[in-house]
Amino acid sequence: MEKVKELLQLDKEAEEIVSRLTIHPHRVGYERSFYNDFGLRGIRVDKVEPGFVSCTFKVPPRLTDKNGNLATGAIANIVDEVGGSAVFVIGVPMKVSVDMSISFLGAAKLGDELEITSKALGERGGYAGTLVHIRNKATGELIAEGRHSLYGNESSKLLFGNQSSKL
Repeated sequence: MEKVKELLQLDKEAEEIVSRLTIHPHRVGYERSFYNDFGLRGIRVDKVEPGFVSCTFKVPPRLTDKNGNLATGAIANIVDEVGGSAVFVIGVPMKVSVDMSISFLGAAKLGDELEITSKALGERGGYAGTLVHIRNKATGELIAEGRHSLYGNESSKLLFGNQSSKL
């Protein structure tokens, strides 16, 4: 545990940078969150059809690793968000992720324009699956492929906080 704590400690320079960040409280439903601005800003939705979403995204500096590549965590976030959007239904609460499997097949560099597609694979009951492809738009190279499983049941007592449910 001490080794983990040591690895997570910020050096003085990083601590100074973090201390200057201003993060205002998020008012749900009224404004974008820090998460939206940091992780999702810049994704442009190009096409939406039932069970299919296509987006374009230019790799920004804030989401690159020390080698200048799109960070694996950012890729996982894209698979989660764009994957979930392929099975989103207006008026029904968003399904929650229960499993993701991502194959990292290439690298996207700072400034690369990516094409992100998400296709619904099917749905049974409250369970749904999607397939997400992230490609370099210029070369066609497949950067990552993600399979995303989600669950949501609008009558679920567990998901909607009905206090009468017994766990």
